[in-house]
Amino acid sequence: MKLLTLNSHSLAEPDYEAKWKWFCQGILEERPEIMALQESSQNIGSEEVSPQELAASGFVRCPYAPGEAGTAAGDETGGEGPRIPIRRDNHAFQTAFYLRSHGLPYYWTWAGAKIGYGKYDEGLALFSRLPVLGASQFYLTSVRDYQNWKTRKGVALSLEHQGRHISFVCVHMGWWKEETDPFSSQWQRLLTAINPLQKWGSVWLMGDFNAPAHIRGEGYDLIRESGWQDTFLLADKKDSGVTVPGQIDGWRSQGTVSGMRIDYIWRSPQEGPDDALYIKESRTIFNNQGRPAVSDHYGVTVEWN
Repeated sequence: MKLLTLNSHSLAEPDYEAKWKWFCQGILEERPEIMALQESSQNIGSEEVSPQELAASGFVRCPYAPGEAGTAAGDETGGEGPRIPIRRDNHAFQTAFYLRSHGLPYYWTWAGAKIGYGKYDEGLALFSRLPVLGASQFYLTSVRDYQNWKTRKGVALSLEHQGRHISFVCVHMGWWKEETDPFSSQWQRLLTAINPLQKWGSVWLMGDFNAPAHIRGEGYDLIRESGWQDTFLLADKKDSGVTVPGQIDGWRSQGTVSGMRIDYIWRSPQEGPDDALYIKESRTIFNNQGRPAVSDHYGVTVEWN
């Protein structure tokens, strides 16, 4: 199975239309079974997509996050979502529609997390070529104000693969030294949210973790110390792993702004000998080596058995 994660930057990216087409062409060639996209956005107030078009695109409706607007306080199931409607220029919808029309259909879901750059509904998207058993979303922060750019969520899809239940989670984490919701508290909320999924089967975390692999005693080490497996380290074949080649938003005042590995694919802790994992290859993609860069991040793709 091949997995791919990318902080797409989507509509905020210069020359977006050209880069989106390069991205779609790359996906048609790579054909990943699972794909996670962060900063998957749409313009606020653009035309909504009809329910019929959504269904035809393979859209899987994601219930509200617990306690989100439209649900009773503390309601763990919520109503039907997403709270923010899918709009015509939604990056995930456009991608799903294009890929399906070119012979590569996906099931997909999207959840809006916050207002980005003052004009976008910024969200998270997950795509699966395999039928989906369930979708969910949850908050990673105590801040749940849609107008607050520090609000963060996770989105999950669950399915069956080779007779076993498996879940994939797309996240875009905050920084280690956040004042209100530091990385450590976001990580604990993430573990709490996915605990039911782990009881059901193995879990893969995919996304932008804003936790450089070379910095000791912070987010990266916390994840590894929690038992999670960095697929880059496990891979039989790999490249440098660098996913941020230069300066990007959010890191300009952090001191370290380039040559970082902050985008990852993690797998839940091994439970026993029968749960051993073989990673054939981990590599960056859309990195101007073979395929043009399409974002301020490079993507990560992993192949495993």
